[in-house]
Amino acid sequence: MWLSVAVALAVGLMVGSERERSGHGPMTGGVRTFALASAAGCIAAFAGPGPFAAAIGATALVATAGYLRRADPEDGATTEIALILTTVIGGAAARWPALAAALGVATAVLLVSKQRLHRFVRQSITDTEVADALKFFVVALIVLPLIPHSSIGPYGAIDPRRVWTLVVAVTGLSWLGYLAIRVLGARHGLVLAGLAGGFVSGSVTTAAMARQAKVPSASRAALAGALMASVATLVQLIMVTAVADARVTATLWPAAAAGAVILLAEAVWLAWRSPHVSPSELPVRRPFAFIPAIVLAATLSAFLVISRFAEDVFGAAATQATVAAAGLADAHAGALTAATLSAGAVITVPAAAIAALYAVAVNTVVKLVLAWIAGGPRVAVSFALLMAAPVAAVAVVAVVTLGT
Repeated sequence: MWLSVAVALAVGLMVGSERERSGHGPMTGGVRTFALASAAGCIAAFAGPGPFAAAIGATALVATAGYLRRADPEDGATTEIALILTTVIGGAAARWPALAAALGVATAVLLVSKQRLHRFVRQSITDTEVADALKFFVVALIVLPLIPHSSIGPYGAIDPRRVWTLVVAVTGLSWLGYLAIRVLGARHGLVLAGLAGGFVSGSVTTAAMARQAKVPSASRAALAGALMASVATLVQLIMVTAVADARVTATLWPAAAAGAVILLAEAVWLAWRSPHVSPSELPVRRPFAFIPAIVLAATLSAFLVISRFAEDVFGAAATQATVAAAGLADAHAGALTAATLSAGAVITVPAAAIAALYAVAVNTVVKLVLAWIAGGPRVAVSFALLMAAPVAAVAVVAVVTLGT
């Protein structure tokens, strides 16, 4: 109880100090009023739901009286709302002191950041960005939860929830790249966005970077981001196989390391060669790309159907063929399957390593196709030329490793 009351007092003192220093406290209350309100909320919460509701009601009356006494009511009601919220947080401290402390800090940060937030909302973001953000929230938070899981289409390979999740992933990664450009500029933003997105989905990230590469001034940086997505793919290859069979990982890591080093060198070279372009100088592009996301999700779904068809034709016994076909949808699923079969002595370690590399090779082809769809022929050809050296390095080192 003493800890809860101490947290409540600390939250009240913190929020009240900010309000008094900002000059908004005299009418509604300053540091002492906020501290007492928070402590009262905590003690009332210990007494029960009725006293806690009464404490919130009394605080609301005090806040309303303070608002009505203001000389200029158009100043807003931030202080009054903060006083009521502080009482609620004090009540929360009775059961969850850690949560109450976090909420108190968040409240103080929001109050201190008034000028920055207003400047960001009024000057930094555009009407297009606000509208597209609302569209993304509808797609991700309203539509997605309503779509059921089911197996439809040929071989029952299409799951509507999975398809729409891909749509959300594509639009989310497009947003990531867009925000990275706005904040960091094309040179650094797209490279970091490509690496981060590659750990979510290398194929989807490649498509998103290819779309960004259609802008000439951001083309090199976007291609660097696509290469970094492939670096993430190779890193994940080692990670997922290590979970199932470390022997397969020991066979694969020299080839994966060789490819990753060349990809990283090419990405650094492209980023270094990309022009210094500020975010305001880049052509305006909508951050929310719904139609391209639908096209890419449909393409990946088609690849999934093809992989099921290959499994049906070749049979489960043709392990390498089926694992390679899995690369049409996800290279890591195929690699994990191969390593798992190796751990169970179903196939040998070299056979599992070869199957995993087949899945990565097929997935690389998928990335090239998606780059063509999202970025056009020019971007796809550039990406293919950049991928030639890493692919050759992986192949050569893999042959040498498997031969020894």
